Amino acid sequence: MAFLDHLQIKHPIIQAPMAGVTTPEFVAASAEAGILGSIGAGYLSAEATRQAIRDARKLTDKPFAVNLFVPEEVEMDQELFREAYVALQPIGKKLGMPFWKVALSESGFNEQVDVIIEEGIPVCSFTFGLPSEAVVLKLKQRNIFLIGTATSVEEAVLAEKRGMDAVVVQGKEAGGHRGSFIAEDMIPLEILVSEAVTKVTLPIIAAGGIANKQHMNDMLEKGAQAVQLGTALLATEESGAHPLYKEAVLDAEEGCTVVTKAFSGKSARGIHNQFITMMANTRVAPYPIQNDLTKKIRSEAAVQGRPEFMSLWAGENVHETVSGSVSQIVEAFK
Repeated sequence: MAFLDHLQIKHPIIQAPMAGVTTPEFVAASAEAGILGSIGAGYLSAEATRQAIRDARKLTDKPFAVNLFVPEEVEMDQELFREAYVALQPIGKKLGMPFWKVALSESGFNEQVDVIIEEGIPVCSFTFGLPSEAVVLKLKQRNIFLIGTATSVEEAVLAEKRGMDAVVVQGKEAGGHRGSFIAEDMIPLEILVSEAVTKVTLPIIAAGGIANKQHMNDMLEKGAQAVQLGTALLATEESGAHPLYKEAVLDAEEGCTVVTKAFSGKSARGIHNQFITMMANTRVAPYPIQNDLTKKIRSEAAVQGRPEFMSLWAGENVHETVSGSVSQIVEAFK
């Protein structure tokens, strides 16, 4: 079966599963536009994942994917936790909260896997690593199509060995978190796709900095079966991004993005702002602890309308992003 037929989509495009942005409305609009919609369930509980799935199904009868974050074992270093919290205090004070409670998150990964099976989701993708062989077998027994994420050829090869049905190869240009799970590779997408197609037999989905039809066609010509769009869809009407986030994306200038660990403890590309400047050369806790530490700051900044303290994830070609509906953006790629 052809790759697009397997995913039941008209166009070789996957909507990036941007956690926190992929509302049911956004996912449904993507599915209705003929691309693969994806719920970014990385930060959701199992029940919230189930609710998001059911809400999306009220809006579309077309299939869509769910993306999960593969959990990582991180030891709590109390001294580092204290130093990272202290480093954030100046930003907290600017938002009128010199101190705030920090609730440490727990992964609901295994319960989310069960929800995906129970809800009959046809496609499941993974970021920050590969699921165990037992989880792969469990999902494969239900004929669920599995997509891994890799930032190097080595990671793509491991995705194939683990039993993924396709792999997203994420170039250095990509916005948001790096999907790295072996090393912090920063390889240009063009090189990554060209090398990956010679090393794996899996369908390759190119991701990172794809902002227009020409970018997409270049990747398809290099052997990718599809592309994944994130930043290009961020400012759409259906996107769940905060209005100030959309505004920052639409106002962005070329060269405005940087890669930082300051918000979450994991490398991520976003629009440079005051938060990143103030956190330069400070102690940062590992993911997901740093993410938990900054969660209240980010949410309060959004409430107060202070984008200078929000995480404005975006790819290198964010300056090419335009507004419109999801269907209008997809139409421009056809």
